[in-house]
Amino acid sequence: MKLNELKYNEGSKKDIKRLGRGSSSGTGKTSGKGHKGQNARSGGGVKPTFEGGQLPLYRRLPKRGFSNAMFKTTYSIINVSDLNMFDEGTVVTPELLKEMGIIKKQLSGVKVLGNGSLEKKLTVRANVFSNSAKEKIEAAGGKAEVM
Repeated sequence: MKLNELKYNEGSKKDIKRLGRGSSSGTGKTSGKGHKGQNARSGGGVKPTFEGGQLPLYRRLPKRGFSNAMFKTTYSIINVSDLNMFDEGTVVTPELLKEMGIIKKQLSGVKVLGNGSLEKKLTVRANVFSNSAKEKIEAAGGKAEVM
């Protein structure tokens, strides 16, 4: 078999439907869109949930339950390995982290996670510490202070 002898399997390639090409094709003239109306227009049509002006299903059904999404606490997260960039004996605060560009926003506070290792003695002030992060900071001779 040679490259020039390769062919697609029978039926695996299908011709595209070419709209607006004569009357014998069955999709000429109005291209299957009917005459005038919103759906015949360029860019026309209605959103999938539109029911012709009838009150849509998502508004007819009762709403149930409670969502805590508005009130949830989201922390800016840093890892213990990110703290290695500071000098020995530095007091690391959320303001300092933001100033150095390690975190973009403080959100509900800063959470320190225990990913990586810490080689320097630091005093870290944050809102929340994971257990492993607290252990690693204290093992390096530093302090983990909850704000």
